[in-house]
Amino acid sequence: MVDGFDFRNPDYSSVFAQRADRLKKLRATPNSFSNLLAYYRNNPAQMIIDWGCTADPRNAERGLPVIVPFILFHKQVEWIDWAVDKWKNQTSAPTVKSRDMGLSWLSVALACVLSVTRDDLVIGFGSRKEEYVDKIGSPKSLFFKARMFMQLLPPELRGGYVQGVTDPHMRIKFPNTGSVLVGEAGDGIGRGDRASIYFVDESAFLERPQLVEASLSQTTNCRLDISTPNGLANPFAEKVRSGKFNTFTFHWRDDPRKDDEWYEKQKSILDPITVAQEIDIDFAASVDGVLIPSAWVQSAIDADKKLGVDATGERFAALDVADLGKDSNAITLRDGVIIEDVKDWHGKTVEDIYGTTQKAFGLCDEWGIDRLRYDSDGLGAGVRGDARVINIDRNYSGLGSIECEAFHGGASVVNPDKEYVKGRTNESFFDNLKAQSWWLLRDRFKITHEAVTDGKPFNVDDIIVIRKGMAQQNNLITELSQPTYKRSSRGKIQINKAPDGTKSPNLADSVMMAFAVTKKEGYSWSGFL
Repeated sequence: MVDGFDFRNPDYSSVFAQRADRLKKLRATPNSFSNLLAYYRNNPAQMIIDWGCTADPRNAERGLPVIVPFILFHKQVEWIDWAVDKWKNQTSAPTVKSRDMGLSWLSVALACVLSVTRDDLVIGFGSRKEEYVDKIGSPKSLFFKARMFMQLLPPELRGGYVQGVTDPHMRIKFPNTGSVLVGEAGDGIGRGDRASIYFVDESAFLERPQLVEASLSQTTNCRLDISTPNGLANPFAEKVRSGKFNTFTFHWRDDPRKDDEWYEKQKSILDPITVAQEIDIDFAASVDGVLIPSAWVQSAIDADKKLGVDATGERFAALDVADLGKDSNAITLRDGVIIEDVKDWHGKTVEDIYGTTQKAFGLCDEWGIDRLRYDSDGLGAGVRGDARVINIDRNYSGLGSIECEAFHGGASVVNPDKEYVKGRTNESFFDNLKAQSWWLLRDRFKITHEAVTDGKPFNVDDIIVIRKGMAQQNNLITELSQPTYKRSSRGKIQINKAPDGTKSPNLADSVMMAFAVTKKEGYSWSGFL
């Protein structure tokens, strides 16, 4: 990553000039390349930035060279560090991505750098078709990219690689280190050599993934699946959504080359399901009963700025409490109808509910608020007593107390006798307060989406805004589109927050509570209730 590099208006000529000058100086200095390779051994991203090239034929239409310096942006550097950490710790994990994020180039570049700086590695690449792994003359294939990456490096950094000599079909050898890249395809993925690292490209699209699961389990200690979503019925989706893996998410908003104008263009040329699935990373895009479609969530990002309204108001927080299991505690800062920030932390970091309450109070202080709503069902019930003890200490120390308000999702609905839709009261429409609150959150997103995309009239108190740029923005976006809904045998709305065994959407849960209107406040929300 080059600080200050303009990815939307790149000056590649100056980068090539700097590289040429650097290369000249290195060649005039004894032992410089051996020292440099030793440095790159522990800094693989830097080698790509310093010398790597990539190719994009679409550049020609923009008046740019097709072959350009591989300048990494922040998220790409972060992914390389993440992947190397997985290999060193002998763990496997998936990477879920929006389309066109450069992950194929990035994965082969990392594999090549590791192979020229480390001895005796075997790095595998697998995909559903052989032509996607290695087909001479096909830029689509992974090994075509690897050969091009290697050929465009200075000869001193190629590890003995010679194009057309050390790269037979489905293999690329590095004589100086003894390392090798190996390609496999289809049901044969994992049937060959044991591998130090194994990349599975577009893992969600494997034709018989269970066969690959079985074979790769004996092939490598570090399997890195990379894919865009392809529905829920595949092992890749199960891994990403299970909460059992340290999943890396590459969202299009992480790419400095892309902006809202780019996104709008994609929506104009692609069908809604493709946009939701392959761009917005919505696994449930084609699933019936998604509560809040991803397109609605995207419309809510900085919606107040898009609509030209002041959406600020009362500031308070909502806390979703978790235990020491796989779920995390999560808290939302609400400012009027704006989700200003969200944070989460695992229960192990605070030991118990008392520690969680202390953590939440500390965030309230950081945000300058004195009101906290918390989930009082289950484990969250303990917050009430812990908050009372903490508030006594706070008052003694002059900090002032935090007002705590319980949210009991299993309680009966608010305004049970009022019609929600013609002929259906709230009590007959919703199963409980939690279902009612989730549905009202859906309504907010729907109103916001229609106002932003169709120009429909709206009341500013009824919309919802996701503040762009928060650290957990992409995780929140994903979680908000996870819950599904169905009707009970009595016709009441029921919410399934974790379909198909996925992890609980803790961030989204805290947002739901932040926008739930409780009996204490009553309802004045444009007649919805």
